[in-house]
Amino acid sequence: MPDPSPYKTIAVATTFSPRFRQVLAEAKRIRERFGADLHLIYAGNRGEEIAKKFSNALADLHLPADSTIHYEQGDPSEAILRTLAREKIDMIVAGALEKEVVLHPFLGNVARHLVRQAPCSVMLFTKPAVKPQPLRRIVFVADHSDDALQGLKRTLPLAAAESCERLYVIRIITTFDQARASIRADAGKGEKPQTKNEEEEALEQFVLSAGETAVPMEARCIRGNTGLVASDFVQSVKADLLVVPLHKNGEGSEPLPSNIAWITDLIPCNLWLIR
Repeated sequence: MPDPSPYKTIAVATTFSPRFRQVLAEAKRIRERFGADLHLIYAGNRGEEIAKKFSNALADLHLPADSTIHYEQGDPSEAILRTLAREKIDMIVAGALEKEVVLHPFLGNVARHLVRQAPCSVMLFTKPAVKPQPLRRIVFVADHSDDALQGLKRTLPLAAAESCERLYVIRIITTFDQARASIRADAGKGEKPQTKNEEEEALEQFVLSAGETAVPMEARCIRGNTGLVASDFVQSVKADLLVVPLHKNGEGSEPLPSNIAWITDLIPCNLWLIR
């Protein structure tokens, strides 16, 4: 028996921007991959014209006509966040970009709020398309935690369904990380820092612990002065999707780790934040 899908409900939020149909098409693809129910969130009042727009869009994309639509008044970001929490949505799909400056795409205001505050997983698309492009190259940001391992196991079925050509599992090791580990070890508060070979072997073992898969995988330790080295790597391999699993605590997910916090502003490709 296959494992049950971690996502029962997937929502797409809209203010009927010019890219609404493209984002909805991406949500359809992700909904089908996980066998989830589709919900739509509209920041505004329900009216005849709005209802007709939804009806036409659902019909054009061959989505269920009875898909649940949530109408929520107020600031778009706050309205979406309230709906996600109230309806216990498992994942929100949205467009990502506000602008692009010298080939560096920056998150829009709503997308930024979702990354920082959404109570569920978030998937953002930088260039959504009515005919979604396959996610051929995926980069997964790992540490050696159980949350990261569960996130990798959640990623593998999507990678397989997308006929992923390469799934890169990377561990970001910054100069600050290394200095902090050395200080803790010298103070007797931590283990002796790993050598480069030990770090790479540990990452290989992490990948193997996810179980057998037909998806081609490659483990890489990415080193640099800051976490932005990961963004450079994502762009160098022309990744289609960056996957970031977050740690969970008793009240939900913890904030983004410092070495990946840059994604609250800068996004190198489509992003999947696993909460």
